Amino acid sequence: MTDGTRTPPTDDLAVPRLARFAATATVPATARAAAARAFLDTAGVMLAGSVEPVARIVQALADEEGGHPCCRIVGTRARTGAALAALANGTAAHALDYDDMCFVSLAHPSATLVPAALAAGELAGASGTAVLDAYVVGFEVECALGRAMNPRHYTQGWHCTSTLGTLGAAAAAVRLLKLDAEAAASALAIAASGASGVKENFGTMTKPLHAGAAAKNGLLAALLARRGLTASPRAIDGPQGLFVAMAAERADAREPLEDLGLRWEMLETGISVKLYPSCAGTHPPLDAVLDLRRHGLTVDDVDRVDIDVDDVTPTILIYDRPTTALEGKFSLHFCVAAALVFGRVGLDTFEPGPLQDHAVRRLMERVTMRPDPELGRGRPALTQARLKIRLTDGRELTARADGARGYPDRPASAEELARKFEDCAGRALDALAVERALDALRKIESLGDIRELTAALAAAP
Repeated sequence: MTDGTRTPPTDDLAVPRLARFAATATVPATARAAAARAFLDTAGVMLAGSVEPVARIVQALADEEGGHPCCRIVGTRARTGAALAALANGTAAHALDYDDMCFVSLAHPSATLVPAALAAGELAGASGTAVLDAYVVGFEVECALGRAMNPRHYTQGWHCTSTLGTLGAAAAAVRLLKLDAEAAASALAIAASGASGVKENFGTMTKPLHAGAAAKNGLLAALLARRGLTASPRAIDGPQGLFVAMAAERADAREPLEDLGLRWEMLETGISVKLYPSCAGTHPPLDAVLDLRRHGLTVDDVDRVDIDVDDVTPTILIYDRPTTALEGKFSLHFCVAAALVFGRVGLDTFEPGPLQDHAVRRLMERVTMRPDPELGRGRPALTQARLKIRLTDGRELTARADGARGYPDRPASAEELARKFEDCAGRALDALAVERALDALRKIESLGDIRELTAALAAAP
């Protein structure tokens, strides 16, 4: 019996097509170079996050649960099993919300891909080049699924870092474990059942856990497939697959997958590096506010701040009056008030002190955020904002933000990346170790064994 819709042949389905790509694609050298920059940035935020309470909780679990000690937990002296290492490192990478962003997948790609690729690479004794290629194929898989599923998937409450990130991590692991097309298909289908993560947990410890769980579940899917575990080729776009269950924008992935491997999202739309350790939706308004601050605006001049944003932004910046530093990362009211009071936004902005600062609390009461359906039309979500600042003398200042520094059209410089890395890595490593780690990351493509890098990212004995 049929409902009249065409059931695509197996070869047209997303799982086998993504599997063939992950297993066999030839990665351009330029994409590999972009992946190397992503590794450098992510290693830094992973080290910074490794000392955070959420990371310590997961590290303690990894130590307790054990497993074959084949993979390093970054920023510590510990080794553990591959899946637990991916869990711990992924959680650390996302702990500060300082990790990179992709506006096609609407995910933080590197927080899942780097930990999964490092763990799989350590298992395989893979070269730096192989690990970078694995990152790229995972990134492209996430973007292909993002084009098919977003924005509806995201606005319905799913956290793409966790959902799409699980499949991206599986694709990266497939590549490094050298699975054939059949086993690769099983891995991606298994990963579809391991994908989860809801946005209601933003502003809590569970949000960074999403990245760790995605890295772990993606790697675990590939390891199980390597041992012969099977799954449905319709797990993504079948009648009860991922697309239907998780509110995908499209019914199938044929069109989004048409040019997979022919064009590279890594090169065309790229990765947005964060220069503030807060939700990506805060960055365009923060750039605008800090520019005004640098041109002489002081907090004493400000009567109120009205900010118009796109329809997606309020689904992420959900705390008007944050009560914890983690909530503050998802509060436009706090981020803008802190920027105006202190003239900067850095790691220390999200310590308890600034949240309780009297001037910040008072100004937060006079910040509003309003969705405007005209903003962001035809543009990626979270990239546009319009600000109106009423001054105490009755004048008004206006500004429009279109993207932010660190985004692909205004990329972070090599110097900015190095400064960010040193600032972040110094939270977990001494100064000499920071320089050794930075050197290893700069030459990642020439490493014969990725374990040279993970050794450099470990705390001194």
